[in-house]
Amino acid sequence: MGVWDLLLVGLVILLGLCGVLLPAGPGSLLVWAAVMWWALQDPQPVAWWVLVGATCLMFLSQGVRWALPPRQLRANRANRRMLAYAGAGSTLGFVLLPVLGAIPGFLAGIYLSERIRLGGRAEAVTAVRAAMRSGGSSVLAELFTCQLIAAAWVGAVFSG
Repeated sequence: MGVWDLLLVGLVILLGLCGVLLPAGPGSLLVWAAVMWWALQDPQPVAWWVLVGATCLMFLSQGVRWALPPRQLRANRANRRMLAYAGAGSTLGFVLLPVLGAIPGFLAGIYLSERIRLGGRAEAVTAVRAAMRSGGSSVLAELFTCQLIAAAWVGAVFSG
């Protein structure tokens, strides 16, 4: 697979990661489809193992998301800025503290957004709790899964 093709797959994965944060975005489906297209275009064992792992993670993520409260962030004043902060915090946490940093990074992003919006610490903590109860945990599960798949794809591309 050429550099331009890999860049296109990476762009679709990045678009899928952003799509997870949108209320009606097909983010996880885009990430999985990009990995599937890559595996079909570059039929090596590592590509197939990444695709199998991505598929298993997607099924596991869907099971976790069904067990969590429904995703209704828009109805509870979750604006795009809060979702952008949460996504940026999760990505930054994922990179700085590999893999496990995504969870505190997501929470820190929501906290920072709400602290800027509301001004006080207690109000921001209450808003983070409300956001996580109203569907933030579902978004976090889906985003974390897509970040794991993206990291596996990047590792597979750079390893061989």
